[in-house]
Amino acid sequence: MKKLLIVGAGGFGRELHAWASQHPDCGRTWELEGFLDDNAQALQPFGSFARVWPLTGHVVDPAKLYLCGLGLPPVKEKLLQPLLAAGANFPAFIHPRALVGDRVKLGRGVVLCPGAIASADITLGDFAMLNLHATVGHDAAVGAWSTLSAHCDVTGRVQVADRVFMGSGVSIIPGLSIGSGATLGAGAVVIKDVPAGVTVVGNPARIL
Repeated sequence: MKKLLIVGAGGFGRELHAWASQHPDCGRTWELEGFLDDNAQALQPFGSFARVWPLTGHVVDPAKLYLCGLGLPPVKEKLLQPLLAAGANFPAFIHPRALVGDRVKLGRGVVLCPGAIASADITLGDFAMLNLHATVGHDAAVGAWSTLSAHCDVTGRVQVADRVFMGSGVSIIPGLSIGSGATLGAGAVVIKDVPAGVTVVGNPARIL
């Protein structure tokens, strides 16, 4: 049986630990081993329910599985690149209460949390993450390293580039494009294309 390590013992990492423990494969094909995080005390306020090993200097074990428990795209990419270069195996993780439709392409390391929906004819790039009840509509794409926080609504034909971060409750009307590295603040209602690298907030969303 393979061991599974979660990279990051912060808030989202702890949530992912809970979701992984509910997965039907847990205890059957793999078992949770703990976290990789350079903060050895990360779990102490929560009863140290799992072990934490240092991320820096970790030697990748090809017999182990890894999940990304990090939310911010630049942090995800920076911390995971050395592991990927060393051959770490990051499978896609789909919680049993997530819904995945037909002709959905999932990159490596994708995480779909409870209530997340990827409807049909969708591409989710490597390490894209859909948090609780985030939805992606038909013919849409979400690029590598991008994060959709809880209750985001990416509607049909929307094209989200790489390294995009969406705060909770973002809504995007159909057919728009979101540029690489953009940040969409919580509750933003996006009614026009968002250029690369900018931050937008509000209803309707405007560039800060």
